[in-house]
Amino acid sequence: MIIKRLLLFIPLVLVLLLFQSYFWVPTYENQAAGNPNRLVTYIEGSSGDAKILNPILNADSASSSIVGQVFEGLLDLDENLDLRGRLATNWQISERAYLAVNPHHRFPDGQEVTGKQLLRRLRVAWEEETLEGFRESVTSLELLPSEKREETVSLLLTDASGKPQVHEVPVMIDIPERVRFTLPQVDQDLFDRLQLVLGEHYFKHFPYQNLIHPQMEISKEIEEALRVKFPDILPVGEHNPIIVFHLRQGVTFQDGHEFDAGDVKFTYEAIMNPKNLSPRTPDFEPIKTVEIVDPYTVKIIYKRLYSPAITAWTMGILPEHLLNEASLNREKQERNLSDEAQESFGMRDSRFNRHPIGSGRFQFVEWQGDEFIHLKRFDGYWEGPAQYQDYFMRIIPELFTQEVEFRTGAVDFYAAQPHQVERYKNDHRYQWFSSLGFAYSYIGYNNRKPLFAEAEIRKALGMAINVDEIIHYLMYGEGERTTGPYPKNTEWYDPSIQPLPYDPQRAQAIFQNAGWHMNEDGWLEKDGKIFQFNLITNNGNPIRKNLMTIAQNAWKKIGVKVNTQVFEWAVFLGDFVNTGDFDAVVLGWSMGIDPDLYQIWHSSQAGPQQLNFVGYKSSQADSLIVRIRQEYNRERQRELTHQLHRLIHEDQPYTFLYAPLSTRVLDKKIVLVQKNADGKEEYKKIYPLKSGDITFYFHKWRKLEFTPNF
Repeated sequence: MIIKRLLLFIPLVLVLLLFQSYFWVPTYENQAAGNPNRLVTYIEGSSGDAKILNPILNADSASSSIVGQVFEGLLDLDENLDLRGRLATNWQISERAYLAVNPHHRFPDGQEVTGKQLLRRLRVAWEEETLEGFRESVTSLELLPSEKREETVSLLLTDASGKPQVHEVPVMIDIPERVRFTLPQVDQDLFDRLQLVLGEHYFKHFPYQNLIHPQMEISKEIEEALRVKFPDILPVGEHNPIIVFHLRQGVTFQDGHEFDAGDVKFTYEAIMNPKNLSPRTPDFEPIKTVEIVDPYTVKIIYKRLYSPAITAWTMGILPEHLLNEASLNREKQERNLSDEAQESFGMRDSRFNRHPIGSGRFQFVEWQGDEFIHLKRFDGYWEGPAQYQDYFMRIIPELFTQEVEFRTGAVDFYAAQPHQVERYKNDHRYQWFSSLGFAYSYIGYNNRKPLFAEAEIRKALGMAINVDEIIHYLMYGEGERTTGPYPKNTEWYDPSIQPLPYDPQRAQAIFQNAGWHMNEDGWLEKDGKIFQFNLITNNGNPIRKNLMTIAQNAWKKIGVKVNTQVFEWAVFLGDFVNTGDFDAVVLGWSMGIDPDLYQIWHSSQAGPQQLNFVGYKSSQADSLIVRIRQEYNRERQRELTHQLHRLIHEDQPYTFLYAPLSTRVLDKKIVLVQKNADGKEEYKKIYPLKSGDITFYFHKWRKLEFTPNF
């Protein structure tokens, strides 16, 4: 009887405790009133902890959030997604180009090519303007003497067991005479313009074997691999784009040390140091040299055309005085490391990565692993201090807990999901934002498979799916139709291209025209085979899982039989995506601002472990992709990207579904503080930029004691 009474009494007591807690759990308003510091403290909820707080080493989003506050780059993007100066005040882009004299070639009139003859003919063409665009693109020409250069070439080969092995081969290069061109702007078509002077095949028949000499005995296999590298070792026509950065004077790191050109060069060298294993290496590999002109001027010379290179300089700059070889040597001695640990000690082992010092608006204070990271505003920041005094990232793994903490005012921001944002839209205490970001979701077809080899079939599969219903019911309206490979809010995206219509009848007609007919069981059949495939995605993403089910049901209606499977991310990526061993996948891309799509869509990137895992191959697309990444004129680049967008849309290697909206919720008391000319403050509503970002003016955010009336 006592147990029975307890079972009745205990739940009643718990209910009473929960009810009375309503009166003592502090609301946001009470927290702010009782704790004025809460108004100048910003707290963000994060599902994951950071890994490493170093801009050249970090690769996860949590680390990037903190690094973006502590460090600053030479450039960043403004409100319109255009580059603007930060640690650099301005920059100029020009070019030096070189054309090697080819003595095995003859001019179109039959005369042998010599350095003097080549220079003379080019000068005549320049002065008489007989070559289209040549006079406008070149300001000077000069003939350079021949020279010798020693170089070590790295060759990656596989040994007898199939393991990759690097062979270092020293070579002596006899560089022939060269004509040097000076250009005020980069011109990727420079050498094409010279064809009337040079004649055909000037670049194809070049005597590399007479000019590049290995300085050691090498096997036949290594010799063949070396021959493949000849055009890179000694380019016949070489483009060297140049960026000159003029640095901002008077900028200091958060320890008071002045920033200068040495820090820029050091950052580049640290990225390229193989010991540091920087994930940023591909962005900086095209650089030939970094030259310090003076303490506030840096000249970056590139070894080939690569227009995305400039955006790499948005990455944070490291303080040389804290991470150079002398500093790392002092640190490893201070820490009394073992001889083995000292031998392998490098930047990745430095305490700096957990106690960073940069030149950004906020400086590091404390990091409690799996709990929080604390930053404090840097009052010495060159553009003036931020409104908030403190910045916390709290690690809260559970999404439900994040929302509870947000509603009680314990955090100011968390990554609210579309269905959660829906709950805030009619709540006057909150401001919500839905804006386009740089991502899109898609169904990718393995173009290598016979079922998906034809663009019309891929188009029919896309037309069977009602994407508008997906956006309405699955995304709660937090998405927009998209038609191609570029983020919808960039100038590279062509808005004139219309999405595939939802038209199951027309989709069926396409299949019938291709010889597929409905059998007695309701499946499309051809030559005794059913149109059947597997659709897969990764676990832990409910939206992708639902997309897979929706697609499966849509295709069933037109007679396509689909089996679905969900795998853990590591298995999904390692066993299927990276190996190309799949039929179709549900995935998404989070893109950058740059128009270069080489890694995702170029046919050379369709092998194992590469990003063109659907195996899309198009010579026309390849040509456009290369021209885009070598084009420095923005208008011409835009024209090329629109052509690529239309081509990929017509080929439909993916069914492009939608661009998810970036959903964010904030308390209405958080506002933008704008100072007028008379010094008075004006409060404005926070708003998203073209990029979808609402934090561009984060340094102007402040939390008020009252809710403003706007």
